[in-house]
Amino acid sequence: MSLNIREFSSSAEGFRSELESLLAWDSVSDAGVQQAVANIVEQVRLQGDTALIEFTNKFDRRNVASSSELEITRDELALAKGRVSAELVASLEAAAKRVHNYHERQIQPSWQYQEDNGTVLGQKITPLDRVGVYVPGGKAAYPSSVLMNVMPAKVAGVSEIIMVVPTPDGVVNDIVLAAAYIAGVDRVFTIGGAQAVAALAYGTESVPKVDKIVGPGNIYVATAKKMVFGVVGIDMIAGPSEILVVCDGKTDPDWIAMDLFSQAEHDEDAQSILISPDSAFLKAVKSSMDKLLQTQSRKDIIKASLEGRGAFIHVENMDEAMDIANIVAAEHLELSMDEPEKWVEKIRHAGAIFMGRHTPEALGDYCAGPNHVLPTSGTARFSSPLGVYDFQKRSSLIYCSPEGASELAKIASPLARGESLEAHALSAEYRILQDEKGE
Repeated sequence: MSLNIREFSSSAEGFRSELESLLAWDSVSDAGVQQAVANIVEQVRLQGDTALIEFTNKFDRRNVASSSELEITRDELALAKGRVSAELVASLEAAAKRVHNYHERQIQPSWQYQEDNGTVLGQKITPLDRVGVYVPGGKAAYPSSVLMNVMPAKVAGVSEIIMVVPTPDGVVNDIVLAAAYIAGVDRVFTIGGAQAVAALAYGTESVPKVDKIVGPGNIYVATAKKMVFGVVGIDMIAGPSEILVVCDGKTDPDWIAMDLFSQAEHDEDAQSILISPDSAFLKAVKSSMDKLLQTQSRKDIIKASLEGRGAFIHVENMDEAMDIANIVAAEHLELSMDEPEKWVEKIRHAGAIFMGRHTPEALGDYCAGPNHVLPTSGTARFSSPLGVYDFQKRSSLIYCSPEGASELAKIASPLARGESLEAHALSAEYRILQDEKGE
């Protein structure tokens, strides 16, 4: 099985437009999906558990009669953990600890300072009360997503974490439930799709309303999250997974081939791109990919992904490679090269940066520590990985002493009158100290 992967040269005429075409991704759902999701969300909002049970039975092919059948207790989570191999439990626990330890470094305390006149200004940082975590179910079962979405919320101090996971045909994934138990999820409901998002956003008789919804899902889940944004917060609208590898040509071609495969195997829309100034190395990686593809259980998906959205890009030098990396703004960026610390300084846009030849993106997916929930489709230009800060909110603190209020009022009053807001001006002017009004 030989791969027909696109090859580009940065020096070729029209390269920039070809690159833009390669990176283009339309994540907007069509009118049919929009209408279907809007109907589901509205029915769950109006009818609560009745609609939730109806849609769960319809889309997940279940036979639920009562809403009590939708919840999995902590005791049942513990039993699921007991059914998982000791080796896998140990890996889940080790990964959870590493993710927890990393995110502890992101904690920001409240702060304040006092001015000479006694005015106090600051910021109060408070965790969210309740968060909903969506976890894909069925064939797409990702216990790592449980850890990555739950652990930063726990570190942030969120009071209650509600997890939803679909169980098509009633099939429960013990590894996902074990991860939920280890991560400390408070309640788990076996619901999915747009109906689960709606239940979390509006609340039902059994599912509590949350303040924010995080976690990946299909186009129906993504559309529902976008639809309820404003009623609740959301993490992001994620596109297909992607990796950009920049290599100086000195890494084992088999290693790079497998790094590219690691993203391509997610689904046919995933994107894997390799950049190098060494044309012979690009050919060597292509040979490795043709050889190794035969060994992969998901080779059909990998082939479709690489031929549909993958690419090799030959550049003149490493400086040009860095420029292109900033244009791509990849979810995962591997700098497989000598002195990655030197080159990372030139990177402005990337979700996560994997430095050196021995740091494959796969380690970040599971256990390195940083979050694997990352901005995709170029959104790393303006957004960041999921973190503790996504589960906290900030309130400004303002306390004025009499002298401070008087001083600020003399600044605010002209500004308010300049905006023709007389009540604002008077509200401020009332605080000007009497012995200062005659100045």
